[in-house]
Amino acid sequence: MENMLTGKTAVVTGSGKRSGIGYAVARKLAAEGANVVIADLGVSADPDLMIKTGDESEMADIASEIAQTHRVDTMAVNLDVTSPESISRMVKAIAERFGKIHILVNNAGASFGVPNAVHTYDETAWMKTIDVNLHGVFRVSRGLLPLMILEGGVIINTASRAGKVPALFNGAYAVAKAGVIMLTKVMAAELAGNGVRVNAICPGQIATDLEKWRFGLEAQFFGSTIEEREKEMCKTIPLGRIGKPDEVADLVVFLASDRASYMTGQAINITGGQLMEL
Repeated sequence: MENMLTGKTAVVTGSGKRSGIGYAVARKLAAEGANVVIADLGVSADPDLMIKTGDESEMADIASEIAQTHRVDTMAVNLDVTSPESISRMVKAIAERFGKIHILVNNAGASFGVPNAVHTYDETAWMKTIDVNLHGVFRVSRGLLPLMILEGGVIINTASRAGKVPALFNGAYAVAKAGVIMLTKVMAAELAGNGVRVNAICPGQIATDLEKWRFGLEAQFFGSTIEEREKEMCKTIPLGRIGKPDEVADLVVFLASDRASYMTGQAINITGGQLMEL
């Protein structure tokens, strides 16, 4: 049986390391036949980042691995979502290689200056968090839409449970993700006439580097261990466990496929029941 996404080309931002949701999404899209662009910051270490991003070597390895495993076309591109120049270079490279795209997954994200309450938050860190998580989605979408809009396509934005429920001492991230949810709705309304569907996913606790880092911070604050903090978190989740990146990726694949052809403007929770409101 033909894979759901054969002949499609997908761009996944924030997909350049093997421990993240982006990598799981890229693999799952490729498994369904899509060509995949691995886009990430491409630096070995940024002192401002709490969590590492994919460096050029790892990105190239991921692209090669996916191409060989799933027999699709891949490429790796460096991308700074806060830089219009970086986005323009990425768009040009993708246009030269593929001509057009059909799927964009805006997954790149980061958090700076935490933990801090609003009244103690460093303004530069606050603005940078908003810039990466919210403005980055706008910039990348605007840059790549000309490669999608003629034939239609799908945009999937990674928001967060934090965009619906306040994340204490991580306010900039929560505000940015709430903005991503509204941006998703704006884009869905504006682009529907062009055959472009736009939805957001709102993951809860997922087993990623970011989640481990969060549990580490909590362990220091409460004088406990990472394992103890994870157990406490699981008590708040009806399904009783932390989610897996592959489970998030399965949702992305569904939204990218024609099986979700009548869905747009939605912000879908994937939280193990931790969040049951719209």
